[in-house]
Amino acid sequence: MTRTIGLIAGEGRLPVLVARGMKRQGLDVACVAFRGHADPELAPLCDHWAEVSLYRPGGWIRRLRRWRASEAVMVGRVAKARMHDPLRFVRDLPDWRALRLWYRRLRHDRRDHAVLAAVAEELERGGVSLIDSTTHIPEHLAGEGVLGTSAPTSGQRSDIALGWPLLSEIAAMDVGQAMAVRGGDVIAVEAVEGTDAMIRRAGELCPARGWCLLKTAAEHHDRRADVPTIGVDSVLALADAGCGCIAVGAGRVILLDRPAVIEACNRAGIALVGVGDGPVA
Repeated sequence: MTRTIGLIAGEGRLPVLVARGMKRQGLDVACVAFRGHADPELAPLCDHWAEVSLYRPGGWIRRLRRWRASEAVMVGRVAKARMHDPLRFVRDLPDWRALRLWYRRLRHDRRDHAVLAAVAEELERGGVSLIDSTTHIPEHLAGEGVLGTSAPTSGQRSDIALGWPLLSEIAAMDVGQAMAVRGGDVIAVEAVEGTDAMIRRAGELCPARGWCLLKTAAEHHDRRADVPTIGVDSVLALADAGCGCIAVGAGRVILLDRPAVIEACNRAGIALVGVGDGPVA
């Protein structure tokens, strides 16, 4: 009998790539997609499909268990603006599991790692284990070194060397996963607004072109969810904002999808480089 794997899906292209990877491995895909979030290409890839409320995890668990999925991958964006919307519980009434998570775990700490740990614990309690979200897409993880046809300039390499230790500390504190640097100066740091908004802000603050985007995850980042990504749309936005170099954590950032992202960087003349765990040259 074919094994069934669960997919808990938010916004964006990543759930589509994960579902394709699952199918290539001969798995049946049982997907619960957050209502109003899913990419239109996702449903046809799935053997079981349901749209569910973001604030009713009991519904996710019931469907996954009904479809005999004891393990699941959780991927895709959930905009933090939605989580801070004061009317979110009016529009989408939470179930008792969500209320328990809120009052016991998340009232005073809604950072990404706290939310993930609480959700994973609740799913485990219901009989569904979250697994590494990159399990089915290893080919889309960034490699180390120059990944396209454009190499960073000496100035951009210096900016990467300056910014990388700072970004590593910020990521470890769960503040954000991206930073913009130019000429030895930090232009912008990602926080709750997300990378796309930070890119626009960096472009406004730094009209001189050629700045660097740095993006990575913390060293001990929990890869069951929220692995940072760079997609083609991000590359186009970066080109419009004047970015000249993208530095990503090798093995820590997903390229959506990798060949398309590299080609988009090549066309835009943006250097794309994977930074390993050793000293930054």
